[in-house]
Amino acid sequence: MKNQYVGDVNDYRKYGLIRAIHSASGFRILVAWMLTRDDGRTDGQTTGYLDQPDRWEGFDPVLFNALRAALRQNPRRHVGLIEQTDVLPNAEYFSAIVPDAACERDEWLKALAQRAPSCDLVFLDPDNGLEVKSRPYGRKDSSKFLFWREAIALWSSGPSLLIYQHFPRVNRIDYIRRRTDELRHALPGSLIATFSTSRVTFFLALQPKHHALRFRIAATVEGRWTGQIQHGRIERVSPAKGSVP
Repeated sequence: MKNQYVGDVNDYRKYGLIRAIHSASGFRILVAWMLTRDDGRTDGQTTGYLDQPDRWEGFDPVLFNALRAALRQNPRRHVGLIEQTDVLPNAEYFSAIVPDAACERDEWLKALAQRAPSCDLVFLDPDNGLEVKSRPYGRKDSSKFLFWREAIALWSSGPSLLIYQHFPRVNRIDYIRRRTDELRHALPGSLIATFSTSRVTFFLALQPKHHALRFRIAATVEGRWTGQIQHGRIERVSPAKGSVP
């Protein structure tokens, strides 16, 4: 996540998804922005939707109007504009910049992991998504990715996870299936659901204690965001640690 993206149309969908999940579950949520520094690109300028309330407001009127007010009153976009509101109910925030250097990244994770056990859901918002081979841990621009070691550490501390993933230029169905299988094997006992927009997908990995909420969450998201966020099929539950596959 970069501050320059705050309030754009993809942010609207993202916060809308989190709000729908909270509405269905009552989860205490830790938002880990996984902030990286702004790069001056213009791909976060898609805020024209805020001038089209007839088309966009109906998905989540409270959120839409809060974002429109925040961006009109504050020309400098930053995640603090979200943190200072209650648009994400029952949420707390982890806003530390993600470093590239391995030793600093280890400390970043340690600080995040200390806060995770007090929450029901950790939302992880990397620039690009889950790790790729071309950006090894500790290398330049590795900060744009969530690494498996980090997802596993957070999962082991008890909360469910919601992970942002930008679509690469591959077959999307095959990509979602492959990443879902990887998540199931990495996170023992998880039940994986996906929520996709035109550009990204979100992987929701539910802890066993949260499995009963899966259909309520899916129904709430689909009911609010028809045509904008598509719910994928629920994958079978992965084996719990120590069980026989």
